[in-house]
Amino acid sequence: MIAGIELGGTKTVVGLGDGRGRVLEQVRFPTTSPRDTMACAWTWLRDRFGKSGPAVLGVASFGPIQLDRQALDFGVYLTTPKPGWQGFSLEESLREAFPECRMVLETDVNAALLAELRYGAAKGMRDVVYLTIGTGIGAGISVNGQLVHGTLHPEMGHLRVPRHENDTFAGSCPYHRDCWEGLASGVAMEQRWGVAAKDLPPDHPAWEMEAWYLAQGILAAIAILSPQRVILGGGVPQATGLVAATSRHLDQLGNGYFDAPGNRLCLPALAQDAGLIGAIELAVAG
Repeated sequence: MIAGIELGGTKTVVGLGDGRGRVLEQVRFPTTSPRDTMACAWTWLRDRFGKSGPAVLGVASFGPIQLDRQALDFGVYLTTPKPGWQGFSLEESLREAFPECRMVLETDVNAALLAELRYGAAKGMRDVVYLTIGTGIGAGISVNGQLVHGTLHPEMGHLRVPRHENDTFAGSCPYHRDCWEGLASGVAMEQRWGVAAKDLPPDHPAWEMEAWYLAQGILAAIAILSPQRVILGGGVPQATGLVAATSRHLDQLGNGYFDAPGNRLCLPALAQDAGLIGAIELAVAG
């Protein structure tokens, strides 16, 4: 049994897998305070591995978080808008729970992308972008088969995008207000329309505006990275018809310059298990 944790902005998933793309057991619970969230995770793992815990643990986490194992602040959350998490050390929390356990850490979107590259919608591909649209907007990027980090990790959600001509919403991002995340995340939709995205009816005008905004950022990703596929993960893209509407807007924006950009969009083949499977894959490699 191989252990992994997916720490999302809204929910946390802890589970066990076989290292071949299968989840054997998992538990899901809300991501609340760092102390309470990690206490739930460590208790679940202790029940299955005993007092010493797993030898290796793959963690796929929201960010920003320090991924450089050589950095003094490895595993520390940086300027995250998630209340209470900035400055929290995931590494120290793990050491307190399981002193001998080694953590292999990656962003939640890169981990989900890793899973899709090996077992899902991007199997056999090398240049792929995975976007998660939920509490925020995150990006995982594979270039020539390698996950991209840079000095930290991609923060595509904070791109500046044009505003829709009918949109007067100020934006939800606490740092930039009307960046892509501030205009098109699930939080932005709820604040703009006064109801959670999942509760909006399929014919609500919110979805056409959301598709337009998603296409703006995706076009930038295609222009810069030229991916074979763009995978749309997270809760928002699961809405009926949203991927098709986004594809339509993307083709209109591309205006014939790019090779069928709308055809590159798809949902994750591994659905809501992509992040956890990716975390387990990290533990296998680590």
